[in-house]
Amino acid sequence: MTYLANAVHSEGYGPVARTAGKDTGDVHVSFEFFPPKNQKMEDRLWTTIRKLETLNPDFVSVTYGAGGTTRERTHRTVEKMVAESSVIPAAHLTCVGADRSEIDQIARDYWNSGVRHIVALRGDPPEGVGEAYRPHQGGYAYASDLVTGLKSVADFEVSVSAYPERHPESPTWDAEIDNLKRKVDAGATRAITQFFFAPETFLRFQDKVADRGIDIPIVPGLMLQPNFKGLNRMSEMCGVSIPNWYAQLFDGLEEDAPARQLLTSSLATELVAQLFDQGVRHFHLYTLNQWELAYAVGRVLGMHRADRVG
Repeated sequence: MTYLANAVHSEGYGPVARTAGKDTGDVHVSFEFFPPKNQKMEDRLWTTIRKLETLNPDFVSVTYGAGGTTRERTHRTVEKMVAESSVIPAAHLTCVGADRSEIDQIARDYWNSGVRHIVALRGDPPEGVGEAYRPHQGGYAYASDLVTGLKSVADFEVSVSAYPERHPESPTWDAEIDNLKRKVDAGATRAITQFFFAPETFLRFQDKVADRGIDIPIVPGLMLQPNFKGLNRMSEMCGVSIPNWYAQLFDGLEEDAPARQLLTSSLATELVAQLFDQGVRHFHLYTLNQWELAYAVGRVLGMHRADRVG
């Protein structure tokens, strides 16, 4: 199957099919949060959760810091979501910073607290992005090993990562897709992508995955970051290409937060509409613990509709 057959032209945006008024009952949307560092951030996170839970997302995920640095905060946040909200949480878990017995125990604790979904990741080196990755002694070496371990602990739903522009450490596309297939063969049922800026980037990747016979949902990850400096920094770390036209739109807006917010909302909803027009029905929104942009995109996807099957 070739998903790119009717894609937008690579030189710019073509006509956008609006989602408003269309049947969006088959749309699946999830949100991503990070665990708060202090009370102010905790209050902001819960304001965001309360707003976004009204949209009835499929699930929400909570990130896990490099080397397990946010382990306790992640666990507390996820447990509170189970106890005090209607959202279905998915906890991130990585291979770094712990041996297999520790990770297995964390997984059991999650299961016993009511968590049934894990986002399984290799994780970044404890020394930071760009440093050489070395498996933890006695730990799970790679994400595919972690998926196998999680499935042996309990019948978790397991999501994994995918990279439409290749992981910075993947030497070839064959190596990239082989790695994804290992994770799927180990039991992963969903892949959430690194963020990207052009619809054809995702659609071409989806073609590559389909050509290998991988048939789990490949969910586009959409970054909602109105701070262009921060976005540029993240993109450099992750090997994500920012188109020149995108950078030009934010040029000179460093001190104009409202304009950056409006631009980010417009660009995100445009990207969502184009992906929807190409048959994409799963979306994962990187919220940065801010509800406004995620809520706007959710409404574009029909999540506010009373007749939508959630």
